[in-house]
Amino acid sequence: MTSSKEYLQFILEQLAGLEEITYRPMMGEFILYYRGKIIGGIYDDRLLVKPVKSAIAYLPTATYELPYAGAKEMLLITDVDDREFLTGLFNAMYDELPAAKAKKK
Repeated sequence: MTSSKEYLQFILEQLAGLEEITYRPMMGEFILYYRGKIIGGIYDDRLLVKPVKSAIAYLPTATYELPYAGAKEMLLITDVDDREFLTGLFNAMYDELPAAKAKKK
């Protein structure tokens, strides 16, 4: 199954308070970037984020789900209607996220 552009737009609207939220389409799904770092993605119309320590602390009861077969588990965000919550989560996670890899020339 693929994610809808309508769900992507909804999530982007929820994150409108953050600067530099971008995305890249990838095989019918969407990878989300926050200030140039991969923070998670939209898979099968579900918002999933990387399970870094700050995200786990922010979401102590979150469930782990696979974005696709063979992938590493990620945290499922169920409270996508709360903009303040999402903004706080992304800000809490940012420092722990790895820097983007340099592209090979």
